[in-house]
Amino acid sequence: MATAGGTPYRRTNTAQRAEDAAAVFDLKARGMSFREIDTATQAPDGPTGGRRISATTAKEMVREEGARRVDPKVDAWRAIELERLEGALARLDGLEAAALEVLAREHITVSHGKVIIVGDRPLLDDGPVLAAIDRLVKIEDTRQRNSESRRKLLGLDSPIKADVQVTEVTQQDLELQEILRDAKAAVQLEEQRLVEGGDA
Repeated sequence: MATAGGTPYRRTNTAQRAEDAAAVFDLKARGMSFREIDTATQAPDGPTGGRRISATTAKEMVREEGARRVDPKVDAWRAIELERLEGALARLDGLEAAALEVLAREHITVSHGKVIIVGDRPLLDDGPVLAAIDRLVKIEDTRQRNSESRRKLLGLDSPIKADVQVTEVTQQDLELQEILRDAKAAVQLEEQRLVEGGDA
């Protein structure tokens, strides 16, 4: 019978998908992109034993697993993302210090290996100063985007502004927001199913 023959296959398939979803979720939580997960799962000695999980399927699996694990793993993932953002801030601080050093130094104009003299003084070169100022502006802009990402991750932003700011965040931030929304929705559905006594 079709049902008798189909049921074990479906159960095996479901169990395998759940196992793969858990592996994919852990890879994503460690900071891998969906494209990197696609590549990693194709390796025979990879996390899924060579079963390729496409980027699209990986995204679906992460949502499913996020809904299944709910708070503990989402909190762990949030902590990982916050640590990544804090690390980026530390690197920005180092870049800012280097740019400020360039800004503080006096730069002289050199042409064909010779210092250009005007009157009795070397001609100052504004190029490095302007480049340092430009770099400091970019660093501050990146720092601001980092701050926005951290606020969103911690749920400190007003929900009304979420859609307006979509273009200001990274692709990884957008994916995380979407996964968290889907996970909450899936948990609510599961709770409703349990209350109603269904198991479908």
